[in-house]
Amino acid sequence: MVKPRYPLLFLLLVGGLMGAYYWSQPSLPERADYYPAGRDINPFTLTDGEGQPFTAKDLSGHWTFLFLGYTYCPDICPTTLADLNSVYPELKKIAPSSQVVFVSADPKRDDRARLKRYTAFFQPEFRAATAPHPHLFPFVRNLGLVYSIVEHGSKDYLIDHSASIVLINPAGKLVAVFRPEVGPGLVPHVAMDGMVSDFAKIERLADE
Repeated sequence: MVKPRYPLLFLLLVGGLMGAYYWSQPSLPERADYYPAGRDINPFTLTDGEGQPFTAKDLSGHWTFLFLGYTYCPDICPTTLADLNSVYPELKKIAPSSQVVFVSADPKRDDRARLKRYTAFFQPEFRAATAPHPHLFPFVRNLGLVYSIVEHGSKDYLIDHSASIVLINPAGKLVAVFRPEVGPGLVPHVAMDGMVSDFAKIERLADE
């Protein structure tokens, strides 16, 4: 007895349509801590490398990759800023409005002139900002980052700080945190290939 082929054809058609639907959906970020709805950032005022106020208005309309550190940092900061410069063209290709902002946790030593020189060494388009600790610390904490000063004499002190990179969307909301890779004898750093890949996915998701 020959069985009808229609049920099988129907199942194949449905399966094909479902497969096409799922393949057409943008994939989710794989490495970032991703917040689809975005997290609000409280009002803040920093001072940038030009001596001008740096506020939420400076985030509006941009995809902002923000990194916390200080110019006297011996390892994490120069490594991360060099890495960000290496992928900067890729970030701009994904979203021309992309910007990198370096926030100093050392307002005592990192004046605006030093901040401007420091970031320009890596990429002239990178921005820098800082503020006195009473204003800076709440802003940093709001982003899920931390820092603390480790005293080593009166001048040559170190600062422990987060090595993560946060991503803020053009609406000024925190949408992702890229955590660093850590290991024995390694400087904590964010894997740039994974960050670029996830950013492309997040940018596509934002357009949905």
